[in-house]
Amino acid sequence: MLQQWIKSCHDPLVGRGDLTGEQWARLEPLLPVGKKPGRPPVWSKRQLINGIRWRTRTGGPWRDVPARYGEWETVYGLFRRWQRDGIWCRILTQLQTEADTKGLIIWDVSVDSTVARAHQHAAGARKRGICSGTNQAESQTSPPTTGSDAHAVD
Repeated sequence: MLQQWIKSCHDPLVGRGDLTGEQWARLEPLLPVGKKPGRPPVWSKRQLINGIRWRTRTGGPWRDVPARYGEWETVYGLFRRWQRDGIWCRILTQLQTEADTKGLIIWDVSVDSTVARAHQHAAGARKRGICSGTNQAESQTSPPTTGSDAHAVD
């Protein structure tokens, strides 16, 4: 196993954040199986998923996905197709269910409101001004649009 890890670390085609062999072995059975007969794909699913992971990890544009993961259009196309079909959600649900069954997930939630920040424009109204307690704003009436002041319509 150590030899395999050393080989993957020195392989120029394997990026730093790419799926390890162990991760891929866990993920591969959850992926949908291709239905189309014909020409085999140019890029492996592992390469394309590593490209998707690169893009989501770095936040870079799709066009900047490194060429070792495939053409950016192909990487994006797989991401978008699986997103529309709900495949990403299904994979996540399966992995969470299995991890929860094994006791690997702790579902405790802790919220510390002292770190919740409001936007600067949500800071509130001015302390002094037309709405202070001693200087109440008065409502001004708008000109009447009906009654004797209204223009006659024939």
